[in-house]
Amino acid sequence: MTELLRVEHLVKHFPLHRGMFGRDTAVVHAVDGVSFELRSGETMALVGESGCGKSTVGRLVLRLLDATSGKVWFGGEDLMSLPPQAMRAKRRELQMIFQDPYSSLNPRMTVEQTLVEPLGLHGLARGRHRERAAELMDLVGLAPEYLQRYPHEFSGGQRQRIGIARALAVEPRLIVCDEPVSALDVSIQAQIVNLLQDLQRRLGLAYIFIAHDLAVVKHIASHVAVMYLGHIVEYADKRSLFASPRHPYTQALLSAIPIPEPRQRRERILLQGDVPNPIDPPSGCRFRTRCPYARERCAQEVPALRPLGGHATACHFWEEIAPPAGVAAEGRAVNERLARLQDAFRTRGVPPPQPSPGRGGTREADEVEKV
Repeated sequence: MTELLRVEHLVKHFPLHRGMFGRDTAVVHAVDGVSFELRSGETMALVGESGCGKSTVGRLVLRLLDATSGKVWFGGEDLMSLPPQAMRAKRRELQMIFQDPYSSLNPRMTVEQTLVEPLGLHGLARGRHRERAAELMDLVGLAPEYLQRYPHEFSGGQRQRIGIARALAVEPRLIVCDEPVSALDVSIQAQIVNLLQDLQRRLGLAYIFIAHDLAVVKHIASHVAVMYLGHIVEYADKRSLFASPRHPYTQALLSAIPIPEPRQRRERILLQGDVPNPIDPPSGCRFRTRCPYARERCAQEVPALRPLGGHATACHFWEEIAPPAGVAAEGRAVNERLARLQDAFRTRGVPPPQPSPGRGGTREADEVEKV
């Protein structure tokens, strides 16, 4: 697989306007020096606590936000140097699926209008917009008969399918999925994850998958980048990261995954203190104020993201830190539970769902969401 996306030293600072004359007296360090690569057909997950900069990275990659500094190379072309008109044409290859399926759709537009709008903007499918909209509905598992309905007539999972269809309308190569399943029930999450994976296999899509749920991340991602306060602190393929987490922050995140088996023993890592203020982040390692292994060097020197065998860690002393007992076992337990759910609601090989009376969705989805 060829390299599709390369991000180099991406930085985003948000200035704070204060004082009588509106001067910039401080900045929020949202993203500080993020770098990664993504190949065609792969999924890279960005995980971390709220406010760590995951969604900001996704918007910077799409140039929905202007970066303070850094480079974003897409298909060998520097997106940061493109003029507005050229960037608008480039957006056809870069799309986004938003977190909230209730607010990401225009309530005054029918599904057909929602899907046809990007086709008109990019001059695609001329003379067959309605047919293309019907194809997109079928692609995401919804009946084309619902094209004239409005978003309020659909359930949450069905709205997210419409959001996915809208992203696919312009035939993109890269999709940024900004927590696309976090607002959905667990059973519906399994359906959407299965749909995204099927679309990736069929269309060769690459995903940047932003999420909190590490069980979902383990199932869908090929690589995982763990972020903390604007930095990537650990980066590895999913098998390596879940089997042997090196950074103390990653170990704490994995230990927080709930286990559906109450008899299984586990060791929970509770981090002390709060996330530091991004306006005035700590010197050296930004995690040191909450790290149980912090030493004097951590306050004086910023740890580099050092790769070793494809597994990169930004910690001075990671070689001396052993993964807590039960962390890897927890990941396996949750993944097995998710796998069972996905098998139960897998749509491949199932006849097309039939509409249910009085609702804007499928009978299959209605029955699932009643559980």
